Amino acid sequence: MGLDPGLRRLALGTLLAAYPGPVPPDWAVDLLAEGLAGHTLFGTNIHDPGQVAATTAALRAGRPDVLIAIDEEGGDVTRLAHATGSPYPGNAALGAVDDPTLTRQVYAAIGAELAALGINLDLAPTVDVNTADENPVIGTRSFGADPVRVAVHSAAAVVGLQSAGVAACAKHFPGHGATVADSHHELPTVDVPPAVLRERDLPPFAAVVDAGVRAVMTAHIRVPALTGDGPATFSRAVLVDLLRAEYGFTGAVITDALEMKGAALAAGGVGPAAVRALAAGADLLCIGAKVDAGLVEHVVEEIVAALADGRLDRARVEEAAGRAAELAAWTGAGGSAADTPDGLGYAAALRAVRVEGDVTGLAAPLVVQVHATSTIAEGRV
Repeated sequence: MGLDPGLRRLALGTLLAAYPGPVPPDWAVDLLAEGLAGHTLFGTNIHDPGQVAATTAALRAGRPDVLIAIDEEGGDVTRLAHATGSPYPGNAALGAVDDPTLTRQVYAAIGAELAALGINLDLAPTVDVNTADENPVIGTRSFGADPVRVAVHSAAAVVGLQSAGVAACAKHFPGHGATVADSHHELPTVDVPPAVLRERDLPPFAAVVDAGVRAVMTAHIRVPALTGDGPATFSRAVLVDLLRAEYGFTGAVITDALEMKGAALAAGGVGPAAVRALAAGADLLCIGAKVDAGLVEHVVEEIVAALADGRLDRARVEEAAGRAAELAAWTGAGGSAADTPDGLGYAAALRAVRVEGDVTGLAAPLVVQVHATSTIAEGRV
């Protein structure tokens, strides 16, 4: 017996899938027509601007109100410029300059580029307060270690992106900045009382909610005082009691990729992780980068089975799909076209450079190459 068509469509409406290569395969477009909320683009999907525009047009042929997401943070994490490097500095540089107007301008430029290509959801900015020097996955993706400074720049980034009609998704709630493990590979633990989170990690999230951010991404981190042994992605105490009830967020809650070990291992697979995230209050489930039609159908089957046996309440899944649809509808309204100043990225990066000591004796340009350790969040993933 096949799946109930209505339940299948409902489940699809909560999913952000993905696909390999620069051309959307037939199944990726067909699933959109059948109710899939959208796709996330990764570096493997990107060749050049013309190809990206053709890709987004092909996806819209399947569903006009499709959500087309991307991780475009500037700095180290870029999909559009994964082969050459982003033309815009990342958050650490913008935080060092400490000019919120510049941060807003840079993110408005990123938003304008995405909008021109047909991309309507940026899984950015990273608003984590990076308080662990040895953090393996946030680092320079953060505006810094001071909660107040990070909050100001996070709000500016959201305003800039959304001025272009591109929905911003602030991440990673309730804060990935104090971790010393990478949730792509394991489940990190932040063992602090809620009072510390409110003082150290949560001010940027309060700021972006006040700024009207359309989406917030969950963190696959364990905060024992709130989440017990599981990740925040599976915790109603975090997603409902804290984010919605206490901080007043009314937009879409998007999961970090459910294929990541911090979620998949905790739940016993991507399908069970999807069910637990929906039950906890997530609205849009990012499956990950390594997705095919079979995996999407597996996740759908898990959700439909959970609806049938009572592990998931239908009203909860309808609420989730409704928020995903509202997010897509908001992006359909478009934004204001703003001209990007020539050389904005270079000028912004130059302002972040600090020179100490006397360099007047250099007779010729000095080139210094620094090779930092990359993380899985960067590059073609």
